[in-house]
Amino acid sequence: MKHVGFVVIFEAWILTSSLFERMAQAQAGDSISPPTATSMEERWKGIEERLRSIERRLDRLDEHSSANADEARSPGNVLQNVSLEGRLKQLDQKLQIAEQRNGSEAASATPQPATTPVLGAGPEGFFLRSADNAFRLNLHGQLQADGRFSHDDSGHDDSGRAGADTFSLGSIRPILEGTFFRDFSFRIMPDFGRGTTFLQEAYFDATIQPWIKFRAGKYKGPVGLERLAGDSELLFFERAFPTALVPNRDVGVELYGEPWGGVLTFAAGLFDGVPDGSSADTDGDDKKEFEGRLFTHPFRKSTREALQGLGIGVSGTLGKKAGSPSSPSVASYRTSAQQTFFHYRADGTLAGTVIADGAHSRISPQAYYYGGPFGLLGEYVVSLQEVERGTFRKTLGNRAWQVAASYVLTGEKASYRSVTPAHSFDRGQGHWGAFEIAARYSELRVDPAAFPVFANPQDSSQKARAWTVGFNWYLNKNAKFVFDYEQTHFTAIPGGRNRQTEKSFLERFQIAF
Repeated sequence: MKHVGFVVIFEAWILTSSLFERMAQAQAGDSISPPTATSMEERWKGIEERLRSIERRLDRLDEHSSANADEARSPGNVLQNVSLEGRLKQLDQKLQIAEQRNGSEAASATPQPATTPVLGAGPEGFFLRSADNAFRLNLHGQLQADGRFSHDDSGHDDSGRAGADTFSLGSIRPILEGTFFRDFSFRIMPDFGRGTTFLQEAYFDATIQPWIKFRAGKYKGPVGLERLAGDSELLFFERAFPTALVPNRDVGVELYGEPWGGVLTFAAGLFDGVPDGSSADTDGDDKKEFEGRLFTHPFRKSTREALQGLGIGVSGTLGKKAGSPSSPSVASYRTSAQQTFFHYRADGTLAGTVIADGAHSRISPQAYYYGGPFGLLGEYVVSLQEVERGTFRKTLGNRAWQVAASYVLTGEKASYRSVTPAHSFDRGQGHWGAFEIAARYSELRVDPAAFPVFANPQDSSQKARAWTVGFNWYLNKNAKFVFDYEQTHFTAIPGGRNRQTEKSFLERFQIAF
């Protein structure tokens, strides 16, 4: 029995000493792997199992002690039992200390939430965000280097030329976006292109529900299919004629969202109101304009991938405008070569200047389809505007439509939001990016009732028809070349001057991130 007691104490002592030795190594900075919550738990379970084994042996000792009471009362054995009791008390104290330290190590091994901000960069731009992504700052940019060249000088404007052949910077746009408290965000986009400086967009969003948001500021209204595509995502160098009849950027407020996982897209807002194709920072009158859009992808959740890329919708505006001879609030229309082929009469006087005066409404049915490398887009716009010149009043209806088709030669998926190459340009690896061809027909008809009272048939055409072929080379997600050839044919009102066909080569190199 005596030998058994010593064995029990010795095993407990070795177990505790081993534990303390490892803790001492950790405190001294020895090269040991840091404890984890899992490893510490397994180690402590081992200690508890050894202690239970010791307790079972002590129980057996108690049984033997009752059978040998007389022997236990001898002076030597009494001293031995006292010694054994003291050693066990020491062992118990050390085990309690070990348990406390084990709890501390386990707590320190528990993963703590990250608090360090994250700084990064990639094809989507540069960003700085908080560890929990509740705060985020993004820096984007866009640079377009353009070239416009006329085939000849036969297409005359008022100066007798179709426009000078020129290189220019189409847009230079630093874009700052941010999110704060997860549900609030903003976007600021100035533009330094074409030798001017102005604010393209500045607005903030507030998330009401994941599928509905509130927006306020200056931005694109929800009207027009091609208008809503970003400038860096266009299929062609310039937008087609229907975009000339819808608002560009205006100041207002709106609710918008995508319920049911994007099957439906909606937007409805109130804006200052701008003439066709125009932007504004302030309102020239106290009239306001409602703008709205409904667009659906009816087969977005279908298992048939060939149908998922179909989108159909309608958008429109309803409001009033009140112009003046100094600010008529009516539009003129231009070609892709930036030559004006229609404008209203204006001489600065009330009797000789056409002004908007009354209801202005627009309606635009629209659709697209993207399946594999093939894309097809079409839209139609009608703009009805009450105008006045002196004692003459009339509601004029101008109309435009387009259809555009594209095909990605390298097999990538066509998209309303531009093509992403499967392999970025890398000559050393034999990768050339993605290549796309495109063709478009577009037409704009001015209401014949505009002539001759509201427009001069000698310097304004009643109809313009343009067909365009294009080739796009996507070097990577951020860089592309655009090459277009476009011919625009004009038709004058009977008795008016026929403008000769305009032939233009248009090229662009673009960086956008």
